[in-house]
Amino acid sequence: MKNQITGSGKNSAVITFTGIIVMILLTATKVFPSSNIAGYSVFVGIAFFFIAEIVGKAKGSESGLRFNTVLKDLKKPSVIVWGLLPIVSGIAALVVGNLIFGGEFAAHEMGRVGTILSFDKIALLIVQVIVAAFGEEIAYRGFFLGKGMKIFPFWLCAVVSSLAFAAGHIAVGNVGVVIYDVACVFIDSMIFSVIYYKSGNCVISTISHILGNAISLAAVFVLF
Repeated sequence: MKNQITGSGKNSAVITFTGIIVMILLTATKVFPSSNIAGYSVFVGIAFFFIAEIVGKAKGSESGLRFNTVLKDLKKPSVIVWGLLPIVSGIAALVVGNLIFGGEFAAHEMGRVGTILSFDKIALLIVQVIVAAFGEEIAYRGFFLGKGMKIFPFWLCAVVSSLAFAAGHIAVGNVGVVIYDVACVFIDSMIFSVIYYKSGNCVISTISHILGNAISLAAVFVLF
């Protein structure tokens, strides 16, 4: 741990550690790809985020979820550059995946996200993309990473949270395609972690997440 933790900080640390363990255990159920329990890790993370904020008595400027400082946080050094990186990584993942696995990778991607997204209803699809990204960012960046950093080093939290995040995206399919897909999700998660670290605001990482997902989905329809 970085420093001795006392009072409400100690209670918050216990809550954070408990929430992280529960999230890891839930995502670990993806050792069985068809399991749907892992998805509940997002709801657990969201719940524990707000519990930790309340118990830790986080002030507005200390909260990991701030809408009123978005413009200010975007101006922090290299935040915009990192924020746009998931767009590049998403397109690159599709192109490289297509070169290695042909159309099988794009089909795997669509099959994985097709279980939660409604591709036949554009308005609903947009809402789903936004809500899903926002929920994941509060859970994995705002809580797992943001609260975890108050106890453990940033890079440890970034790697472990990204491993858990990537594991939660495992889907049934060709072993090579699944490994490649999970590796790409892990890389994107690491990028979102850096965005959060630099901005201190999961609203910023959410915006990046939404852009990356939306453009990747559009690229699948247009290019593949």
